[in-house]
Amino acid sequence: MQKVLSMNTYRAATFGTKAFAFAKRSFDILFSLALILVLLPLGLVVSIVAAVDTKGTPIFIQTRMGRNNVPFKMLKFRTMSVDAPSNVATCKLDDPDRYISKVGGLIRRLSIDELPQLINILFGQMSFVGPRPVVLTETELLELRTRNGACSVRPGLTGVAQTSGRDKVSVNEKAKMDAFYANNASLQLDCRVLMLTVGYVLRSQDICEGAPVSRKAENGRAERSA
Repeated sequence: MQKVLSMNTYRAATFGTKAFAFAKRSFDILFSLALILVLLPLGLVVSIVAAVDTKGTPIFIQTRMGRNNVPFKMLKFRTMSVDAPSNVATCKLDDPDRYISKVGGLIRRLSIDELPQLINILFGQMSFVGPRPVVLTETELLELRTRNGACSVRPGLTGVAQTSGRDKVSVNEKAKMDAFYANNASLQLDCRVLMLTVGYVLRSQDICEGAPVSRKAENGRAERSA
């Protein structure tokens, strides 16, 4: 697994909590607004394609857990059929290909489905960098984040876990990385994560749709023995 940095030795140079919070929020507002304007034509095209391909509304709205464990409505381009489970993480689905649309797979591999979250960032519900917001049914990860303080920062469009293994990271590892970010957040770390994210997206790296093979096998054995 590629590590974004050594979590045991990294100590970011920062210039004060309030100054960093102001700089981070200012960057989120200005950069998200700029990207929304620049990417608007692409968004319109993707919206039309998503609506035709999934036969549903182009924007998928899902409740995710936000800062300080306050739920919010997160936006994505729809890439799954309208009958897909709405409150289950894709990584928990045993057969995600059953729901992902023809063009949706490509949109997901390129992470284009995440672009509407620029609106969430503009409104202050998310940041560019932070722990990825998860659905409320991912209770194990949410409990770990609550215990280690990772829930105290805004969730992000990308984060340390997303550039250190992404979908291949276990729940415990992800929680540790989320806590590491919450305790070491800085402009230096944010820039590092954003730069690595570009490479991950361009290579479609560490994307795993659906439940792990081991769990699928266990479910299959359980069904056969039932």
